[in-house]
Amino acid sequence: MILFEYMEKYDYEQLVFCQDQNSGLKAIIAIHDTTLGPALGGTRMWTYDSEEDAIEDALRLARGMTYKNAAAGLNLGGGKTVIIGDPRKDKSEELFRAFGRYIQGLNGRYITAEDVGTTVEDMDLIHQETNYVTGISPAFGSGGNPSPVTAYGVYKGMKATAKVAFGDDSLKGRVVAVQGVGNVAYHLCKYLHEEGARLIVTDINQTNVDRAVQEFGAEFVQPEKIYDVECDIFSPCALGAIVNDQTLERFKCKVISGSANNQLKEERHGVHLEELGIVYAPDYVINAGGVINVADELQGYNQERALKKVDGIYDNILRVFEIAKRDGIPSYQAADRMAEERIASVRNSRSTFLQNERNLLNLSR
Repeated sequence: MILFEYMEKYDYEQLVFCQDQNSGLKAIIAIHDTTLGPALGGTRMWTYDSEEDAIEDALRLARGMTYKNAAAGLNLGGGKTVIIGDPRKDKSEELFRAFGRYIQGLNGRYITAEDVGTTVEDMDLIHQETNYVTGISPAFGSGGNPSPVTAYGVYKGMKATAKVAFGDDSLKGRVVAVQGVGNVAYHLCKYLHEEGARLIVTDINQTNVDRAVQEFGAEFVQPEKIYDVECDIFSPCALGAIVNDQTLERFKCKVISGSANNQLKEERHGVHLEELGIVYAPDYVINAGGVINVADELQGYNQERALKKVDGIYDNILRVFEIAKRDGIPSYQAADRMAEERIASVRNSRSTFLQNERNLLNLSR
């Protein structure tokens, strides 16, 4: 991996390697873009096969956060951290506090949060060394578990997607197939049930399935059968890459709209969805409720204010499809364009301001 060549290609700003011998910390902080504000993105802890894999993951995830934060309308850039280690046995107070000191040393250019392999408790340890961390315990002024807020945003985005597909945003009577009914999807199912949707669910965890069946009257199918379910809306809320060569011809839905990350295995699969007439809600736009919620902590958390911002996901989804129609492109490309246009607008206005400042300075001489 030729690092500077890769960073130049995708316009990364900074890559920070963090090592602490006493605690065993080996972490990589990637900062992609801070045009809109400080980089915000979670800390992932994972057992990578190689250091190069860890670097590549940090870079890829950081760039994704730039687009996610921009599309959500946040005044934040994109960044991400990966800690190389087994989250089941390599965690310690010393490790996370050492990492917190590295974040503090960036002086606000990067703000972290929890991610795969890390928890609220881990963020509390980081918080002992720095204030540049979100997703901490409510006792420290955070919003607590972001899953219900993420689910609320997906629900609002699903309604907007239904409006595009069916001409009406009501989900009453709609058949929604939900793949995975974990923390986020459980709360999503609750919203859907309350509106009168009919639920078909699957999960590898039978306890999650039983809860959805008992509380929401959901119908259960085996995990491998979910792609063949006839439904109005297919809602992926577990694994990524679920839209692929094997599943494309199996979908019997009009809409794909869910909380899972990286739903398209490859970009070309987004084109195929368009050709099949399936309306796809880009994942990083519809599932932004969690990051919107933790971002509100930076102003002193206010749940009412945070939820009002999450309501905006409805309009963001509609905007994606407006751009798709305007430019004749699939929705996944339109989401990227929406984010890129916002970043470019701010960057250009800043450049104009600086040029005007220089002109005034020259005139005063």
